[in-house]
Amino acid sequence: MVLALKFGHQLALAPLFARMLRDAILQNTPDSLPDFLCAVPLGENRLRERGFNQATEIARPLAQHLGIPFAVQAMHRIRETSQQSSLTPDARVKNVKNAFMLDEAWLSKVKGAHIAIVDDVMTTGMTLHEIATMLKRFGAEKVTNYVFARTPPHFY
Repeated sequence: MVLALKFGHQLALAPLFARMLRDAILQNTPDSLPDFLCAVPLGENRLRERGFNQATEIARPLAQHLGIPFAVQAMHRIRETSQQSSLTPDARVKNVKNAFMLDEAWLSKVKGAHIAIVDDVMTTGMTLHEIATMLKRFGAEKVTNYVFARTPPHFY
């Protein structure tokens, strides 16, 4: 299903993933919802090729389900990176290092905030780690990652 969304343009799956994530979030952490959600941003080239950002397609309905703002423009990928799935774990660290930046308009909103980052799949977690590190550098108090699927370690 994840591959169908990501590479098969089956955008109708995104709201389903959002509902499933919502159910898991509310079951496990109903009292500690974030102040707002962000989606892992795609680079311009990949966004142009694919035509959509699957993380955004999941994050938008998830924010609605949780009743919290979706900060669609809060951060950007500032340089193109290789697809993480094609890299070794060590290369993944270098690939995403300093690849993300907070939008100037969000500098004051991030300070002291609890921010959730939404992505479709987590493999090694390096992309999410890099984004969380960047957000904490700008003063985020807490960063939570919401992912629909997890690649088992023996697959990478």
